[in-house]
Amino acid sequence: MILRRAFRIWMLIAAVALPIWPLVGWGIFGGGGWQFLVLIIAMPILFITMAAVAGLIWARPTVRRERAVSWLDVGILTLWHASVIGFGLFGPSSNAFAVLGVLAGLAAFWVVLWEFFTDARDRARETMAEFERMAARPTRRSTAPLARDGEELIVIEETVIEESKMRPKD
Repeated sequence: MILRRAFRIWMLIAAVALPIWPLVGWGIFGGGGWQFLVLIIAMPILFITMAAVAGLIWARPTVRRERAVSWLDVGILTLWHASVIGFGLFGPSSNAFAVLGVLAGLAAFWVVLWEFFTDARDRARETMAEFERMAARPTRRSTAPLARDGEELIVIEETVIEESKMRPKD
């Protein structure tokens, strides 16, 4: 549970930190001039995607209730974040990490979207079951009389005057 709770916070930090890492890695480990141009274009897209995935995870009712992400989220986010870190090292296998990162990002988005709608569906079913249970319960009516013996009961009757009768006649 501690790991799942830590990932709930980490995914928000990672949405900011991990898109910066390849830019720092390019400066440390060196890369071609065209790679930097690609990074300048790709890293804002990575930030938006990571923020959207984190937002979808954070919006799930079970994540808010348990204050922890699911194990499936931990697995897919670990793969995605590790591939971004591997890509930022700019070694001989950085292209493989780039492809893995894109595939893991797409998988993370669709898995999280599926979990979000599944969670919403389950929550709607629970709500409807509770509503049906409450509707099936018989209502209790008060058996007490309106006025007890010896007490005075006051009834006020209201009369409705039609609007046409309220206007003065010409």
